[in-house]
Amino acid sequence: MASSYDHDDVQSQSQVDPQGYDPNFVPDSVKTFVVHLYRHIREKNVYEIHQMYESSFQTLSDRLFKDTPWPSVDAVAHYVDNDHVFCLLYREMWYRHLYARLSPTAKQRIDSWDNYCSLFQVVLHGVVNMQLPNQWLWDMVDEFVYQFQSFCQYRAKMKNKTEQEIALLRQYDQAWNVYGVLNFLQALVEKSMIIQILEQEKEGLEQFTSTDGYDYNGGSNVLKVLGYFSMVGLLRVHCLLGDYHTGLKCLLPIDISQSGVYTSVIGSHITTIYHFGFANLMLRRYVEAIREFNKILLYIYKTKQFHQKSPQYEQILKKNEQMYALLAICLSLCPQEQLVEETVQSQLKEKYGEKMNRMQRYDDEAFALYDELFSYACPKFITPSAPVYEEPLVNYNQDAYRLQLKLFLYEVKQQQLLSGVRTFLKVYSTISLGKLAMYMEVDEPTLRTILMTYKHKTHAVDSDGKIGSNADVDFYIDDDMIHVVESKPAKRYGDYFMRQVVKLEGLMNEMDRVKLD
Repeated sequence: MASSYDHDDVQSQSQVDPQGYDPNFVPDSVKTFVVHLYRHIREKNVYEIHQMYESSFQTLSDRLFKDTPWPSVDAVAHYVDNDHVFCLLYREMWYRHLYARLSPTAKQRIDSWDNYCSLFQVVLHGVVNMQLPNQWLWDMVDEFVYQFQSFCQYRAKMKNKTEQEIALLRQYDQAWNVYGVLNFLQALVEKSMIIQILEQEKEGLEQFTSTDGYDYNGGSNVLKVLGYFSMVGLLRVHCLLGDYHTGLKCLLPIDISQSGVYTSVIGSHITTIYHFGFANLMLRRYVEAIREFNKILLYIYKTKQFHQKSPQYEQILKKNEQMYALLAICLSLCPQEQLVEETVQSQLKEKYGEKMNRMQRYDDEAFALYDELFSYACPKFITPSAPVYEEPLVNYNQDAYRLQLKLFLYEVKQQQLLSGVRTFLKVYSTISLGKLAMYMEVDEPTLRTILMTYKHKTHAVDSDGKIGSNADVDFYIDDDMIHVVESKPAKRYGDYFMRQVVKLEGLMNEMDRVKLD
């Protein structure tokens, strides 16, 4: 089963059609698996479906299909009464396993797109009377976006494509089309009426979050929960395209300051906050990014031991490291340490303390560090357009990433002058324009320009259209005097006393164990 969020493209040495693989051979354990899974889906036994999906499928994959695909859908169809919807679900898992363990061919990428089209058409226009675990529904949306991203990267590497691959890409030019992907996700949001459901829930007229999206009245949760997770999918797609404003707009119906259905699946929770934080970072809303990165990193720190046996554990750790890198960038551009819990702060210092000190200098070494951290932690940006086949074929898979990096470093460069202003503003409560101009070795008109730039760069428009400040040091000018307003962080004593209590209890336990002669 493919891991959650931004998977790395798996370039396994195994081929998709290795010698000895017979797509029509179905081991007894697989027969039992599909028969039982089919029965549990028909009976709406969500607990058993979840166990089979999360545990049995993974165990069988590790034992029997480590470097080969699962048996073909045609080989298992007669064990499940040739049920159309079950065959679509099985095929969705089949392709997910293929992407995770092997390297899909161009035709298999296109066939997977066709399967998603058929599956979502059934959900949108058919009658789906089943309950599926949230984990599976999240994985569907997550994998759909991942395979779109993977296809765009694959198509952009044109240099070494065979004539057969190019012919397939030209023939199936609508496969994984960006408008098709966005339309499916948007259609799931609209048809599920999830935005209205979440609005009614605020007024106490609906129960969605309290039941984790499940329908306990005999109905189906599939469309509603797919619609809900599709909002996260839209955020992710827009981030991959570099349209951060639209991405955040798509997520607005979900209140991420509260727990919700998105927090019921660890992959969904991390993906949501990672892309939310990254989009806010790119829109200069550093305070919002810092606040949410702090919360999720603290959550992962407290709960990661419970996910050690999960197939997603490695991805959880990878996203954890990437979010620490993004937090280091945010705090270097907008020093707001008071927003970060002590546990997260100590982890951050351990990982990036030295680099963050060097990033404050804004010299060539600092820019190289910003480049390094951004390149490590950013999403795998995509160019969604097809190549021009009439022109010489070149690789353009890095173009989108280079553009986003260039924009980000340009923003960092603009902050270079501001670091000097901030240093002086932190020292004084009032200072004349002339004196500050003298210290900074510029004339007064230039200083006024720098101060206006500081105001602009430390303010950002939030999702409600209101202008908010990111600065820990603000100022206003009255006549020719600069008056500095420094935000004082509220002192938090609770954490300190709790740690001391734990230490004292440990000490008392040690003393109890000591035997006195």
